[in-house]
Amino acid sequence: MNKELFDKGLKVRREVLGAEYVDKSIASADDFNRPMQELVTEYCWGEIWNRPGLDRKTRSIINLSMLTALNRPHEIKLHVLGAINNGLTKAEISEVFLQAAIYCGVPAAIDSFRVAREVFKEQGI
Repeated sequence: MNKELFDKGLKVRREVLGAEYVDKSIASADDFNRPMQELVTEYCWGEIWNRPGLDRKTRSIINLSMLTALNRPHEIKLHVLGAINNGLTKAEISEVFLQAAIYCGVPAAIDSFRVAREVFKEQGI
């Protein structure tokens, strides 16, 4: 593991997803899934999210689109919160899901809307 890249990734991961969630994920890792936590933190958050080519708001838009296509509600919930933290509005998140409905399917987008509404309610938005 590249400690410097891991630390950079941990910083970004906490800023986007929230320190409480990230710290809980890392603290609850065991011998079985710790390598996955390290991989995600180092490469996903340390390498990719730190690249200069796209800002965080754009990366959030892409993530919401791809997660809708993959129909991954747990990750959508997490990344809706990240998108809010990265400056997306409810209206912009809605537009992402409407666009995804056309290219990924209405059922997948409906699930994403449902999950996003849960996050908005939890966050008082």
